[in-house]
Amino acid sequence: MNLTVIDHPLTRHYLTVLRDRRTTSEQFRAASRRLTYTLIHEATARAPLHQIDIETPLEPAVGYRMPGVVAIAVLRAGLGMLDAVIDLIPNVKVGFAGLQRDEETALPMEYYFRLPDLSGSVVLILEPMLATGGSLSWAVAKAKSNGAREITTLCVVAAPEGVRRMYQDHPDVRIVAAALDRELNSQFYIQPGLGDMGDRLFGTL
Repeated sequence: MNLTVIDHPLTRHYLTVLRDRRTTSEQFRAASRRLTYTLIHEATARAPLHQIDIETPLEPAVGYRMPGVVAIAVLRAGLGMLDAVIDLIPNVKVGFAGLQRDEETALPMEYYFRLPDLSGSVVLILEPMLATGGSLSWAVAKAKSNGAREITTLCVVAAPEGVRRMYQDHPDVRIVAAALDRELNSQFYIQPGLGDMGDRLFGTL
């Protein structure tokens, strides 16, 4: 499977903060941002670089620049990862995929989709909770239909069911996650998970 689970002390620390039910919304937002930094390093490790000539204060040197990157935040929860992406990735462009889960079927329902030009860009899709995989699979399909060729998804926690769905629908897409959790419960929430990430980010509990 095209899944990378980050095994780093900082990732584990901030994931624990996110899982803890006592964490306040302010603390949750800060931990989400900091954990995302660790995911970005892995997600961009294979990004091609453009070699350039520069001048240091002492002499000519060879330098490197990142290629064009587009981040697509799956609303609402993907907003909790977006600030970290904007902080670290130069000249990043941002798109938004507005999805709402039908609580009866757990299927995604589109209510907003807006992308910049994806041609020639590395695409990062920010979907913190990979549960059934329906929302992420849909967002990836939409990105591909708009010209995306190199796609990596960033997730905080993933369920085996969602990973299998992504492997079935999009085996070419890499998943970078902080944890592969045990399973989905009968309401399609990830266990042990961290609850509803959107609600915990924005205090709408």
